[in-house]
Amino acid sequence: MIKQAIIPLAGLGTRMLPLTSVLPKELLPINGKPNLEYILEECLNAGIKEFIFIISKNKYSIKKYFFNDSFYKKIIKKKKDKRIIQEYKKIKKYQKMIKFVYQNSPKGTGDAVLKCQKFIKSNFFLILLPDDLIINQNCSKEMIKLHKITKGSIIATKRVKRKTVSRWGILSLKNKKKNYFEIKDVVEKPNIKKAPSNFAIIGRYILTSKIFGEIKKLKPGQGKEIHITDAIKSLIQKNNKFYGNIFKGKYLDCGTLKGYIDSGAKINKGKK
Repeated sequence: MIKQAIIPLAGLGTRMLPLTSVLPKELLPINGKPNLEYILEECLNAGIKEFIFIISKNKYSIKKYFFNDSFYKKIIKKKKDKRIIQEYKKIKKYQKMIKFVYQNSPKGTGDAVLKCQKFIKSNFFLILLPDDLIINQNCSKEMIKLHKITKGSIIATKRVKRKTVSRWGILSLKNKKKNYFEIKDVVEKPNIKKAPSNFAIIGRYILTSKIFGEIKKLKPGQGKEIHITDAIKSLIQKNNKFYGNIFKGKYLDCGTLKGYIDSGAKINKGKK
């Protein structure tokens, strides 16, 4: 069973400046709730029991958000506000589930994931990138269900416009079914002519623990970073099974200022 989720949170958030000059992008509120809490709720509803947060020394406010007991106790003692008490109970529940790992230099998602190796207890685990929100349907739950069927690693995917493929990691596929397919290869940001499909990688993965061994072999690539997709490519070439889950929910990009603003409007619209 998949019970652990890695959530990389050490990024600088430069695409969200000036907002992120004072607050991590993962704590920016979307309709009264931090982006990160949408991710946690998705995980909880999918059966996840433990979170591994990858933060940097510059993201200490994320740790403080979940571990600020003295502040809450003082407020509750004075006000006895039911809403605040309820929020504090929710945060206390999260406290028991969170572990922290530090990545103080921006060396890529592969490097970040490798730092979590000692905490991973089973053969497969979930990774969620907080820039990518998927609403209306629980993508993590869909992926875990597909993993149970295929016994393989799973990558969330959606069709994108052909003219935009150079912005994405693109999947080469075979044996396509209605809602999933086997992945033949991963191509990072191909040009339009060389793109093997228009199925793009979205920030949800179920990965085998074998990925750690592959990451250790990698040398820094584009941007002098260790890319998780390079390790995935290596595993596929060694005949490890990977499948693309064509998720049913609605994708929201919270990693840019425009995307963040649009996400708030779309989530609010979805509640009406």
